[in-house]
Amino acid sequence: MKSVTIGTDTAHPVTLGDRARLVLTAGPCVIESRQLCFEVAGALRELTGRLGIGLVFKASFDKANRTGLDSFRGPGLDEGLAILAAVRQRFGVPLVSDIHLPDQAAPAGRVLDMLQIPAFLARQTDLLVAAAKTGRPVQVKKAQFMAPGDMRHVIAKITAQGNDQIVLVERGTCFGYHQLICDMTSIAQMRQLGYPVVMDATHATQQPGGLGGASGGSPQYAGLLARAAVAAGADGLFLETHPDPAKGLSDAASMLPLAELEELLTTCRDIYRAVR
Repeated sequence: MKSVTIGTDTAHPVTLGDRARLVLTAGPCVIESRQLCFEVAGALRELTGRLGIGLVFKASFDKANRTGLDSFRGPGLDEGLAILAAVRQRFGVPLVSDIHLPDQAAPAGRVLDMLQIPAFLARQTDLLVAAAKTGRPVQVKKAQFMAPGDMRHVIAKITAQGNDQIVLVERGTCFGYHQLICDMTSIAQMRQLGYPVVMDATHATQQPGGLGGASGGSPQYAGLLARAAVAAGADGLFLETHPDPAKGLSDAASMLPLAELEELLTTCRDIYRAVR
């Protein structure tokens, strides 16, 4: 399986597919403020450094797929990228954020170390092509309606542009209305496509649109999914976290409290080392 290195020119690059080290992608769902990003990035950098886990910082500059029209979306492309660049400079960590439009790819690629394609957009050819052409690693979340093997078509769209730096993400499958389920064999099936696989353990607990005007969630199960995914062979974890999730401006119902990550990450690190 191909490994993917992210942030080669940062102080703390990481490699997904590294048998020796689990990689965590984490941060608040959306950029609420520069201060919040600094607080979360600083805490995550200290924790992962102490535990021997790699870190990619994630926060969205624009949440274009919110349930309601009036939901907070973030500061936008220019201001959001400026805040993320400041995080990178201050803490030396690689960055990832999602793009929703092809014309966001080039400016995002000048700041971010990896571009993320949201699950709802995993089959959008123009978006995948634009992301691939930046030359940055591209992380694609498997759509809730796609089978694991169908991600081979996503891979083909990216590699056709001469970019083979690809990361696949499991984040649950639709099960009726307002509910997701996770099939851990999906991780093995996607790894057989030849690229690293990350488990998005917080979004997998989401209840899309479950609160009427916003998504609900069952974050108490995120740890269970994270541990199971690492045992099943996941190369990394994706966790959205916040100092006070209830006050979060996006995905408040599924983010994990920042102060509660250490026990979970310690266990996942130990499982990762055991199964590798």
